[in-house]
Amino acid sequence: MIKAKDIIKSYGNGESRFQVLKNISLDIEDHDFVVILGASGSGKSTFLNVISGLERPDSGKVFYDGKDITAFSDHEATSFRKENVGFIFQQYYLLPNLNVDKNVKMGADLADNKNYKTVIEAVGLGEKLHKYPSELSGGEQQRVSIARALAKKPSVLFLDEPTGALDEQTGRQVLDYICKLQKEYNFTIILVTHNLNIAEMANTVIKMNSGKISEIYTNKTKKTAYEIGW
Repeated sequence: MIKAKDIIKSYGNGESRFQVLKNISLDIEDHDFVVILGASGSGKSTFLNVISGLERPDSGKVFYDGKDITAFSDHEATSFRKENVGFIFQQYYLLPNLNVDKNVKMGADLADNKNYKTVIEAVGLGEKLHKYPSELSGGEQQRVSIARALAKKPSVLFLDEPTGALDEQTGRQVLDYICKLQKEYNFTIILVTHNLNIAEMANTVIKMNSGKISEIYTNKTKKTAYEIGW
């Protein structure tokens, strides 16, 4: 379980200091599919960065299975992220001089995963191992970034607007892959988006507004990537 307790986060100094997260507390169960909804500036991406260990809160604590990651040293925090979490962002962050195989192997090497090519197969890129990012479509590049994240064998997968730069067809395809792989690998998904339709795919939906959680609800019936509106 991930437990966030009394999280406060600000940016800037002096009179320009702005509080982005305002005393947020939240529990996320293992293996859940959580969507965090909110308009731009609501604090959802900052909250994602804090609960994933990318950023430290000003105050408050984040626990993973009872371990307070906010008390970790920088070295401990880096090791924790390397061993436990995967990240998929709107931008693919692929290395242009490495082919599909080597981009994914970068993630696999962090977990000493020798069988990473099965993940490449799982995202439908088995025949494009030797293609470079410039030779791939946007959806294919995003699938490489998904494979790289999953090759780490994360227990939690964080996604920040993963379909924001994709067309409808490719966006649905990417979301469908992620859901299928969650069933296979049994990881927790925490996905940030402003797209209300994507929230219909989740188990748990968290709405944020002005740095606070305004609502939490559970979907009684989940939709697939091909059933939601766009």
